[in-house]
Amino acid sequence: MGALPTQRILGIDPGLQSTGFGVIEKHGLRLRYISSGRVRSGSGSLPERIKVLLEGIQAVIAEYTPNQSAIEQVFVNVNPKSTLLLGQARGAALSALVQAGLPVAEYTALQVKQSVVGYGKAKKEQVQQMVCKLLNLPGTPGADAADALACAICHAHAGQGLGGLTTQGLQMRSGRLVVSGSARPRTRRAS
Repeated sequence: MGALPTQRILGIDPGLQSTGFGVIEKHGLRLRYISSGRVRSGSGSLPERIKVLLEGIQAVIAEYTPNQSAIEQVFVNVNPKSTLLLGQARGAALSALVQAGLPVAEYTALQVKQSVVGYGKAKKEQVQQMVCKLLNLPGTPGADAADALACAICHAHAGQGLGGLTTQGLQMRSGRLVVSGSARPRTRRAS
């Protein structure tokens, strides 16, 4: 059996005003912090702001060269306009990830919190604290960066125990990892 490959995972927490990013490395069961921050869209027209987010995520990808990515799914908000704007920001981030040829895993906020904190309805502060503990950070990252790091950690945890199986086609349901569609492992019959 060869050495375990190192995965460099880019987590994204999409937002129109500020999109959080977090980059970690996973080697075996060890997680290592690489970088985190946010891309601010500033002011201006919606297309200009979307362009800023797209180019900002592209710059993060170019600088940190991840080989995996994870992004938080949009939840339906009480305010439909906010949901649509968030969806457009998420679309910009997804475009950057796909354009870079990265495999993209998607997780709900509930799945991310369940994976990182152990409780799907954890508060933002609890997520920030656990991110600090899991990555051994000296300080607390901002909320957007912490959520992005949590998304990356969730993705790192999603693959544990699955050997070399890709995470494409895997979903978290009720806090459990479920294999669906073409990602089901194939079994061979003995000859």
